[in-house]
Amino acid sequence: MRILLVEPNARKAEETTRHMERAGFTVDHVDTGHDGLGMLKSYNYDLAVMEVRLKDLDGFEVIRVSRAARVPTPVLVLSEERDAATKVKAFSTGADDYVTRPYESMELTARMQAVIRRSKGYSEPTLRAGPLELCLDSRAVSVQGHSVHLTGKEYMILELLLLRKGMVLTKDAFLNHLYGGMDEPEMKIIDVFICKLRKKLQVAGAGQLIATVWGQGYVLRDETPALSVAPFGAPRAQVTVA
Repeated sequence: MRILLVEPNARKAEETTRHMERAGFTVDHVDTGHDGLGMLKSYNYDLAVMEVRLKDLDGFEVIRVSRAARVPTPVLVLSEERDAATKVKAFSTGADDYVTRPYESMELTARMQAVIRRSKGYSEPTLRAGPLELCLDSRAVSVQGHSVHLTGKEYMILELLLLRKGMVLTKDAFLNHLYGGMDEPEMKIIDVFICKLRKKLQVAGAGQLIATVWGQGYVLRDETPALSVAPFGAPRAQVTVA
């Protein structure tokens, strides 16, 4: 999952980024409110983790403007500000959770994962599609109870497909999720990742869950026949399994 960290203090940003990366998140860091707002409007993050006391545009304003612009990214405030008035203001502005520093690493990870799950409509950490299970907390993937080993990029692709099960995802969406618009390789690398992921899932007994939507992208098939289409896809396309 890709996280945007908005933190003006370099030492705190480095420490928090290191913790998040150990927990399996991919992190982009900016240190000003204007940069944070620009990134939120430009890229599709799973979560923004934000300090409210910023040098230019405070975190409350970043949240307010992003909500007014209909940016769907959930926001977790991470701040040393402990008073009730600040927390109430953060929630009333549109924050989804609030964690104070110093924090316990395990608690922060759990709170981040919970916010992301709720934003995607899931109440528990395990995502399922047929015999396939993916646990967001442990990053474990299994088919009929048997573990499936995936590379980091393969896991991120499968995670995105499961979180948006039934939605058509373009190659641009996968590139954004994997690389966040930075140092992106050629688009054909997504076909390579999908091909390897399909083979591993099929060998494990998951069947052909990932379908190709010609001219658009890929979709992890839902149990229901109707497909909903992500904002960056085109509706009602023919789906085939490649």
